[in-house]
Amino acid sequence: MKAKLVIEDSFSTGAGVVYLKVWKVPDPVPPSEHSFKYRLAYIVKGERVVGYDNERGKGDHKHLRDNEFDYLFSGVGKLIDDFMSDIQEVQRNENI
Repeated sequence: MKAKLVIEDSFSTGAGVVYLKVWKVPDPVPPSEHSFKYRLAYIVKGERVVGYDNERGKGDHKHLRDNEFDYLFSGVGKLIDDFMSDIQEVQRNENI
């Protein structure tokens, strides 16, 4: 089985644009242990303000501005909820 795109969306919110891409993969992307590959980003004025991804070699993590944090993946629905929650918090705190 090849990777299958299961979510692809983009929309505006606040002063930025949200991009969502999630694939179902036949084998986990190491060191992740689940069968999803994802790339989520909130871009404001050409800059990634919030990002979630699980690139090979790094595993599940998120970016808040210039800071990177480990992320505990527990499902696609929770992933998107957590991502949108971080966007809302940034919008509140930075008035964007």
